Amino acid sequence: METMPKISTPLPGPEAQKILALDKQYVSPSYTRDYPLVAKRGQGAIVEDVDGNFFLDFAAGIAVVSTGHCHPDVVRVIQKQAETLIHMSGTDFYYPLMAQLAEKMAKITPGTFAKKVAFGNSGAEAMEAAMKIARYHTKRHRFIAFLGSFHGRTMGALSLTASKAVQRRGFGPLVPGVVHVPYANPYRCPQGHRAPECVCDCVCSDLLERQLFKTAVPPDEVAAIIVEPIQGEGGYIIPPPRFLDNLRQLCDKYGILLIFDEVQCGMGRTGKMWACDHVGVVPDIIITAKGIASGLPLGVTVARAELMDWGPGAHASTFGGNPVACAAALETIRLLEEKYVANSARVGEYIMGRIVDWPHKHRTVGQVRGRGLMIGIELVKSQETREPNPEARNKVIDRAFNLGLLVLGCGESTIRLMPPLMINREQADFAIDTLNRCITEAEQ
Repeated sequence: METMPKISTPLPGPEAQKILALDKQYVSPSYTRDYPLVAKRGQGAIVEDVDGNFFLDFAAGIAVVSTGHCHPDVVRVIQKQAETLIHMSGTDFYYPLMAQLAEKMAKITPGTFAKKVAFGNSGAEAMEAAMKIARYHTKRHRFIAFLGSFHGRTMGALSLTASKAVQRRGFGPLVPGVVHVPYANPYRCPQGHRAPECVCDCVCSDLLERQLFKTAVPPDEVAAIIVEPIQGEGGYIIPPPRFLDNLRQLCDKYGILLIFDEVQCGMGRTGKMWACDHVGVVPDIIITAKGIASGLPLGVTVARAELMDWGPGAHASTFGGNPVACAAALETIRLLEEKYVANSARVGEYIMGRIVDWPHKHRTVGQVRGRGLMIGIELVKSQETREPNPEARNKVIDRAFNLGLLVLGCGESTIRLMPPLMINREQADFAIDTLNRCITEAEQ
């Protein structure tokens, strides 16, 4: 298989067009497709479409294939497990892999305290479990989440999500008791401060404690504050270092649980196993999914052991923690720990070094930000006003696709780079050079 992009037909090609027509006839129109990629197979960071075109995948199946497409070690353990036991349901029975993965997750997640682990099939299910744990244990009903956040599309998770209005429109009433406040975004400070001066203490001290708690939300009714340590769908926003620590102190002061959603930013994507490791803040509950099993469906909720004081039948999942998914997760974690978290940090630093000056080079690049291989390039209409430029962002993404590079957007006008964590410098250079070309063309 090719190791670099190679486009041989007009896009979409003839075979792709057949699938697009079939999809239009039978598949839900709710799915969002940024461009007409019809994938046939993948290997490493390369995806081949049904017409024999090869693309460099800097989306990783939406930050899922952390070890690359079809990593041979992951494929091997999946095949072996599929020959032995595909399903038994950990809801009603036992099997070794569920307990072994729970032990591993307890060891690698932040905090040295005793932990318990619940399994689901996705990030949304992991968040549903976290919400239920928080309400059950605290006997409180309110939640605080952040504008720009994405926590899933099931009804509970959707109630926390505030990324795009279209995701919520028509589904109300949602789960009651959720209040949203602005995220600590140094580039677009909710209090109007300008980077780099803004440290966004205003979110915790002003918006939460001095305003929200005194006027609308009694803190003793709040079960949990739920936050992405690095906001994903909201724009790959990295908050100031003190933000998570301030949330931790606020939660401790009022007996509120702190839940970290590391579905997108966890599993080595930021150059450390967990995004919160960069600032050393420990949550009461952490959830992850996406990159944990290299493409197999798995969601994990890890909590302080004393928080899971619910009894049998209070929460479960028929397929959550499926033996094949558990096998893939254990092998994925091994690969991440051995080499790919370090590679994420190393190649991510290289990419940032090459694009850090783009706000000076390109008039439409407002800010470049990122940790590891979670990098955002925000396009603006004016660097002075910082007005988002979604039109330019979309042009860049579409043009990149036609040149063999798969990227996606996030936030109002940010391009996100989230490749498999095994990419090399040659592939990084192709992505950087391609995006540089696309942004230059969009500015003409």
